[in-house]
Amino acid sequence: MTARRSSDHTKATILRVARQRFAAQGYERTTIRAVAAEAEIDPSMVMRYFGSKEQLFDAALAVDLRLPDLGAVPAQDLPAALVRHFVERWEGDPADDALLVLLRSAVTNERAAQRMREVFATQVAPALASALGPTSAARTAGLIATQLLGLALTRYLLRLPGVTALTPEAVVQGLAPAVGATLASG
Repeated sequence: MTARRSSDHTKATILRVARQRFAAQGYERTTIRAVAAEAEIDPSMVMRYFGSKEQLFDAALAVDLRLPDLGAVPAQDLPAALVRHFVERWEGDPADDALLVLLRSAVTNERAAQRMREVFATQVAPALASALGPTSAARTAGLIATQLLGLALTRYLLRLPGVTALTPEAVVQGLAPAVGATLASG
C-alpha cells in the first residue's frame, strides 16, 4: 500500500470509528483516545489528521444529502420522491451514517444542531426552490424537515416497532401524502 493510500485508509478508518462513537455516545462522551483505540492507532494520529475533537466532529458530520434535481420531478411525484430519497439514503450505505450521527448529536450539542440547520438551509431549501420556487422554499423545507427527521428519529434511532416493521415502500406510501399536503400548503 502506498503512503497516500495508507494515509487515506487511516483517515477513513478514523472517520468511520468517530461516526460510530458519536452516534452511540454523543459528542460529550466520545474521546479522542477511545476513537484512536478502536481504530488501532495512536491518539496523536487522530490529532494529526483532524487537529482537535471539534474538527473531528465537524468532519464526521459532513453530510451530502445527494438530493436529485427536484425541479425535474413532476409535481404529483415530488412527495414520494422526497420520502423515497431519504429512506434510501438512510438505509443505503451503513458506513455513510453521518446524517443519523448528526441527528442524534443535534439534540444535545449546539454545534451539531447548527450543522443540521445548515444542511437543510443549504441543501434541502435550494432543492425545493427548484421545484416550488424560491418564495416558499425555506418555510416548506423547514416543515418537510419535521416530517423527514421525525421519520429518521422513530425508524432509525428510537426504532419504534410500528415504524421499523414497515417496508421502505410502505414508509414512502404512508408518509408521502403528509409530505404532499405540506408541499401544497407552501
